[in-house]
Amino acid sequence: MTRDVKEIFARERSGPSGASGAPPAPAALAAKVRTLGPSMTRSMQRVAEAVAGDPAGCAALTVTGLAELTGTSEATVVRTARLLGYPGYRDLRLALAGLAAQQQSGRAPAITTDIAVDDPIADVVAKLAHDEQQTLADTAAGLDTVQLGAAVAALTAARRTDVYGVGASGLVAQDLTQKLLRIGLIAHAHSDPHLAVTNAVQLRAGDVAVAVTHSGSTGDVIEPLRAAFERGATTVAITGRPDSPVTQYADHVLTTSTARESELRPAAMSSRTGQLLVVDCLFVGVAQRTYETAAPALSASYEALAHRHRS
Repeated sequence: MTRDVKEIFARERSGPSGASGAPPAPAALAAKVRTLGPSMTRSMQRVAEAVAGDPAGCAALTVTGLAELTGTSEATVVRTARLLGYPGYRDLRLALAGLAAQQQSGRAPAITTDIAVDDPIADVVAKLAHDEQQTLADTAAGLDTVQLGAAVAALTAARRTDVYGVGASGLVAQDLTQKLLRIGLIAHAHSDPHLAVTNAVQLRAGDVAVAVTHSGSTGDVIEPLRAAFERGATTVAITGRPDSPVTQYADHVLTTSTARESELRPAAMSSRTGQLLVVDCLFVGVAQRTYETAAPALSASYEALAHRHRS
């Protein structure tokens, strides 16, 4: 299948809003805002921040009322609703009402996770733990299980799998390949951009290439994924930006939570948390589908390494 045909198929599959399947559940709304916010226009960000910050208040507003509240237009409100995964503003209002009801169920308010230079270490631990939990919850809430299932099916049937990632994402790429290797599948992680491309051009239909990039714009990851894509391999992108350049060459896009970066905590730290959750979901899905061969392979690897863990 050519690149152009794949892109046409992807657009038809996802529909005009770019979302696949049913609108996100109310619990996923805040996660979608955090994930998609950085890629929105400033006017759309104002709408998204308003609905995430005060779901109860916004649920009571008409499209005109929300446009006036945020200093935008009715068209901007509708475009924001569609970008968040809802067919129209009416569906977004229903989700806001559901989210407001959940928030009024007695849950404790979230702690502030900005870490100051003079924070006691106990506060640092609490803030980091809270932020990690939020990242995992946001990633799980926003993960498209249809796309996940398709990626699992491709990995299960793959002749071989190449995974590309650099920096912190390179560690995640290694984690995925190690997991696949332990259940008897052929997988390679590439953090060197030259080796990544030279391996990618050897792929073909029946192979899988996975790109791990939080920003979705890392050239050293996009280039090999594009090479694999153009040679007919099934391609998967794990990214925090569902509209980023890497997704142009991805048959399946798995979106992770977009963490708020701070001075003492680069985005790479918490973005890796979401990426590792997606990797675990992929691995477990593949292991389930190949259980008859995966279980003995896991047992053999444990047995082969057991002597190294004895005291």
